[in-house]
Amino acid sequence: MATWRVTDYSRAGVGRLRRELGRRVFTADAPRILAQQEVVGRALAAALAELPDGLLRAPGGEEDWNVAQTFAHATAARRFLASWAALDAGGEPVEDRHPPVATPSVAGPPQASHADLLLFLDKSTRAQREAAARIEGHELQPCFLEHPLIGRLRCGDWLLFVGVHDLMHLEQLHRLAGQG
Repeated sequence: MATWRVTDYSRAGVGRLRRELGRRVFTADAPRILAQQEVVGRALAAALAELPDGLLRAPGGEEDWNVAQTFAHATAARRFLASWAALDAGGEPVEDRHPPVATPSVAGPPQASHADLLLFLDKSTRAQREAAARIEGHELQPCFLEHPLIGRLRCGDWLLFVGVHDLMHLEQLHRLAGQG
């Protein structure tokens, strides 16, 4: 939560985010970070369950996407950012393993149902478990993947950053549920 509180994508905010990630990730922390991610994943599922079907087509708080697109985007970030960091945990840059720069924002399917979104969330949780297992012991190793706003992070920082991203979208869901 503390990392989320300092997050904004101004130059100063990015510096604060990077410092907060660095202060919270140590060797052998992947299981602890994963446990936090799983709590956030359950909170995302609970928030989604509270949204009526009609709200899935409402504006979702990111670009011009609806809620379904935004939620699917969040699950894709959970899945792929953690997985790409895990690929880098071996320490060898391999250009074809993942894009050199993380795609900043890709919308999910606009007509996704609650069931579709829960399936995406489940897939992302499984991917995070696999990524955390591979990252464990390599948390402080630099990763080759670069985010267009925050740059390169260490492998463990990427795993934690995914949770920061999740919290942003969880906050959006809570706001939407309050409006519904």
